[in-house]
Amino acid sequence: MLVINVKDGESIDKALRRYKNKHKKVQLTKELRRRKHFTKPSVERRVEILKAEYKAEKERNGEIK
Repeated sequence: MLVINVKDGESIDKALRRYKNKHKKVQLTKELRRRKHFTKPSVERRVEILKAEYKAEKERNGEIK
């Protein structure tokens, strides 16, 4: 849970901006989306391998610089 203490004389806009930055750094949304559906470890590994093969193929063809 993120807690933002509003300082004396601080505007709500500044506090909201600090909250948004903190939220982005913690990557809360990314973690919630990841946990939404369970993915088997074998499937995760297979996806990583396919990504690596795709990148290697692109690099071999000179498409990635």
